[in-house]
Amino acid sequence: MERWRGRVALVTGASVGIGAALAVELVRLGMKVMGCARDVGKIQKLAAECQSAGHPGVLVPFKCDLTNEEEILAMFAAIKEQHRGVDVCINNAGLAHPEPLLSGKTSGWKNMMDVNVFGLSICAREAYQSMKERHVDDGHIININSVCGHHVMPHADLHFYTATKFAVTALTEGLRQELRAENTHIRATSISPSLVKTEFPLRLYSNNPDIKARVFSAYKPLEAKDVVNAVIYVLSAPPHVQIGEVQMLATEQKS
Repeated sequence: MERWRGRVALVTGASVGIGAALAVELVRLGMKVMGCARDVGKIQKLAAECQSAGHPGVLVPFKCDLTNEEEILAMFAAIKEQHRGVDVCINNAGLAHPEPLLSGKTSGWKNMMDVNVFGLSICAREAYQSMKERHVDDGHIININSVCGHHVMPHADLHFYTATKFAVTALTEGLRQELRAENTHIRATSISPSLVKTEFPLRLYSNNPDIKARVFSAYKPLEAKDVVNAVIYVLSAPPHVQIGEVQMLATEQKS
């Protein structure tokens, strides 16, 4: 990770869970991390904790609603003005609503598309343009995907969310192909964890505690740090190594 010290990383959804753990670890490793979320207060607290810990990097909070393209573009403009641009873009923000295909609310479907697909795509596009403008040829775009981006689970509440994650799988491969066509060494990677012990599944099943109990009793979930370790592994790969996909499955069941 030495070559990334002092470089700029954008982490979306940096206020809680995987995003928060990612932001702190990258700061610990010496990166300038632009952490964005709607709840910027939590990122400000993380930034203060990083400073108190004496980490060599810095965490810069940005308030940004990823369903609003104007806010995304304003954030990238501010990053350009203050820190020149983005070298690593980690599209971590994502959400799920329990809205089945046969009875789900259109508003819930649109919200998932706006964040999981459009917000991710806009951030990836703007990150690439930032790299291209500054002749950065070793940048990295990492999309935090899901095993739901590769397998359709027999759970109606997850089916539309699954469609958005299949889109992320296709988008990441599309990025890789387009980057190659541009003769750049900028890399694109999808990281697809299974169940992770964060607020994400708790929010999804907040109105259905029985399902939540069954899910967590059947599987020992991954920890946020496991996904962080996968991101660090990908970023640490030699420049000539393209890691296109990492799937992470929790294999240990609770006894």
